[in-house]
Amino acid sequence: MRVLVTGANGQLGQDVVQCFRGSGHEVEGLGRAKLDITDLDQCFDVMSKCRPEAVIHCAAYTAVDAAESDAEGAYLVNAIGTRNIALAAEKVGAKLIYISTDYVFNGNGDRPYSEYDPTDPKTVYGQSKLAGEQMVRDFCSKWFIVRTSWVFGLNGSNFVKTMLRLGQEKPVLQVVHDQKGSPTYTVDLARFLLQLLPTEKYGIYHASNSGSCTWYEFTEAIFEAAREQIGLTITAKLEPCTTAQFPRPAPRPAFSVMDHLAIRINQLQDLPHWRDGLKQFMVDMKKDPDLYLR
Repeated sequence: MRVLVTGANGQLGQDVVQCFRGSGHEVEGLGRAKLDITDLDQCFDVMSKCRPEAVIHCAAYTAVDAAESDAEGAYLVNAIGTRNIALAAEKVGAKLIYISTDYVFNGNGDRPYSEYDPTDPKTVYGQSKLAGEQMVRDFCSKWFIVRTSWVFGLNGSNFVKTMLRLGQEKPVLQVVHDQKGSPTYTVDLARFLLQLLPTEKYGIYHASNSGSCTWYEFTEAIFEAAREQIGLTITAKLEPCTTAQFPRPAPRPAFSVMDHLAIRINQLQDLPHWRDGLKQFMVDMKKDPDLYLR
């Protein structure tokens, strides 16, 4: 299948390109330099030349805090950019996978959110991503919306790499213990997309690694896995703290665990547990120990 990947230089995009190419698909991976998704004419031009059968739309404005003071920038990329990709994909008859987020919910729940629960984003980032979801639904006829959470991968910056660095630099490290969610390894998410794309089981999916934890519990597991898998020396003493101790411009959801109802009822294979994803991340990192510094 001919597949076009937007945001191909990003953390998820790089693994999506590698995963799909490794499975025999003909992949065109485009970063911002080759495809400005905010330019409608360029989107039409690129799609007409590539003639993809499917588009995986990974490009996004993901700076959650910056979006609070840059709403126009966030909506330009996440809403208008997604509209452009949806229109261009529809014009060439391509399927579209749009990567969305747990931030479309308010984070005040006490049970995992299903795909059919009402959305109520509390941040500009979440609102702009939800607007992107609506653009996909309005302008494309063959679509998958895949919401994910707490993403980490070998490429680019993320929470796991930050904790590995701070764990070696700081004598004491305080990590929030009152926010709960599901970490997601980009390779596991890419493999789920590989399973989903050939189907016609269109709709909204929640796709994170299974299980849940707090950021503090995640960090405990990161340090343990780093010691066991790559022999990293962690010197920091880990302490739990509250969200209130670290105020941020954008409010963080206290609870963002998502139920994978659509995966189950569509009889698809679920993603592995987050601990297994983290272990595999460390195994993959061990092949290039300098990766945690990049």
